Amino acid sequence: MTEPLLRRLNPEQVDRLPRRAVDQDLLALVSRIVTDVRQNGLQAVREHSIRLGDLPGDGALIHSRTDLVAAWETLDSPVQELLERTVGRIRSFAEAQRHSLSSVEVGVPGGRAGHTVVPVERAGCYAPGGRYPLPSSVLMTAATARAAGVETVWVASPRPGPVTLAAAAVAGADGLLAAGGAQAIAALAFGGDDVPACEVVVGPGNQYVTAAKQLVSADVAIDMLAGPSEVLILADASAQATLVAADLLAQAEHDPQAMPILVSLDRDLIEAVDAELKLQLKDLPTADIAWAALKNGFSVLVPDLDAALSLSDRLAPEHLELLLSDPEEATRRARNYGALFIGPAAGEVLGDYGAGPNHVLPTGGSARHTGGLSVLNFLNVRSWLRLDDPAQLCADAAALARLEGLEAHARAAEARKPLLKKS
Repeated sequence: MTEPLLRRLNPEQVDRLPRRAVDQDLLALVSRIVTDVRQNGLQAVREHSIRLGDLPGDGALIHSRTDLVAAWETLDSPVQELLERTVGRIRSFAEAQRHSLSSVEVGVPGGRAGHTVVPVERAGCYAPGGRYPLPSSVLMTAATARAAGVETVWVASPRPGPVTLAAAAVAGADGLLAAGGAQAIAALAFGGDDVPACEVVVGPGNQYVTAAKQLVSADVAIDMLAGPSEVLILADASAQATLVAADLLAQAEHDPQAMPILVSLDRDLIEAVDAELKLQLKDLPTADIAWAALKNGFSVLVPDLDAALSLSDRLAPEHLELLLSDPEEATRRARNYGALFIGPAAGEVLGDYGAGPNHVLPTGGSARHTGGLSVLNFLNVRSWLRLDDPAQLCADAAALARLEGLEAHARAAEARKPLLKKS
């Protein structure tokens, strides 16, 4: 009997798997780059980019809005139309999210209180450009920032080709920094020359990008600390092994560190999927990467839906696919995931390529407390208070302050007595 491509684990073994996005040694290495960029600006970005092979010695580090539009105009009409359709769906979904959020005003004793929802002024959007350039991530990040109402949007991506530059144009970016890794994240956070210091830095990337985001998060908002990509396919005997294998390989080809997972209620499906994986790998151009990622993945046989959902919620995967004969119960009960794909037609690949919801999603179990990228990442909720007759509030504030031993607070509340309305 040949060794299965996906390890066969039980739930207890799964619970012991390490899933940290970055470690202390990596943080120390990346910290030196981030500090250099903070102190020396784009000159440091250029030097690190040349050293790492992301930029020719005489290469352009900055691409203006005019450059982006010029790249757009070089594309064939079918490619332009593809990008326009895709960004249209992303923008439409993000605008619907934005319209669901509104200002609030309520009555409080003696006046009114509320909040306003306003976008940040500047956003930095990172898109990977290493093994696979990802113009789709340019669309996902920059278009979402624009839909939120952000005034200035910059993209960073190493070695950008015409399609990446054009994607930045159609998504509404003001410019593109041709740099990657930690130096790009630091440049978006701290700014330099034409690149503005941004209030928010978002986007997927490798472990160096993630480490840099963690380091700059004391200065700017970030979307999440994402590690290698993940998919968990929860399936029963009704699932087609060919489809399950195809979706696992789609995730596996992202990166040698990606994690494809199958949680099955049917033993025969696990065997059939393993056979399909071996068959489909034979002519897959990215087979070397997928083979490596499959070693990180695993399959788990579970006795029932309760056990399957319990395991899924503990893993909190980036992508959760429900390939079940009746996915509705699982749809209602599943709690922790970055994005949910319900039924065989709703493949995770369609979420990657612009069905509407964002493909920048939490990994490594962080979906237990973090959602995917959305307009929320670019918005501030700011509260306000207006009072005409705060007698009740002043009395209560003074009493609570004295309970806490903060006499100056109490006196500040009582100092408003001359402002109280005469009864």
